[in-house]
Amino acid sequence: MDRLVFTANTAMSEYRLDRQNMTHELANVSTTGFKKAFQIANRAVRVEGDGFDTRFLPRAMTSPKIDLAPGVRQLTGRALDVAMDNKTVLGVLSENGELAWTRRGDLRQGPEGFIQTGEGYLVVDDSGAPLQLPLGSMRYEIANDGTISAIDPSNLEAGAEQIARLGIKDASTTDLARREDGLFRPMNNTEDGFDFEAGPEPATLTPGSLEGSNVNPVHTLVKFIDHMRSFEMQTKVIREMKDNDSSGASMMRLS
Repeated sequence: MDRLVFTANTAMSEYRLDRQNMTHELANVSTTGFKKAFQIANRAVRVEGDGFDTRFLPRAMTSPKIDLAPGVRQLTGRALDVAMDNKTVLGVLSENGELAWTRRGDLRQGPEGFIQTGEGYLVVDDSGAPLQLPLGSMRYEIANDGTISAIDPSNLEAGAEQIARLGIKDASTTDLARREDGLFRPMNNTEDGFDFEAGPEPATLTPGSLEGSNVNPVHTLVKFIDHMRSFEMQTKVIREMKDNDSSGASMMRLS
């Protein structure tokens, strides 16, 4: 009886990681460029001890791999808004200066001309240096390959001049994991500052639009309801075992 209670209690404890992951996903349904990660699956693990090894307990197995499935596109018309296509990711600098990656494309120009994401991280160019554009009345356009062109409104006859290129890469052959700050890093760290070798697909983006979260709120809510039902079932098992134990103790007293 105590083994059954212990098994049910262990299952309830393992649900904690799944509950945290679903709560995290629901909290980021409206976050630009958010990608799911930390997918969890329960696995039966053999418990070794005295007697026969016939006892199995559930253990939650997690994977930090980022799910780069595309989210819903939102057309904005802003010149600096970009949505990464396929498995393309954008290089940024974290607060401690490390190279990291993101799918967030709501870019803006800071007071010193540096391009930043909506979270304030500095965007890098194709050489890995912080991307800085000239201040003033210049108008900027971003091409599908990440090339940034500047247009002088006072001299439209001169046309557009290519001045920089966003540091985008194809991650179709690289597994990315989420960092503590929400940015991405290669799961297999390299020696060159969390950089990775680009995949075979072209790194492209769609200007004038943003990519929403790839979390399906309906699917997550249904999963949350199923999770709560399983939790209640485990609680009921423990309650039934407690009642059986109380009944057995009463019979022993009567005898």
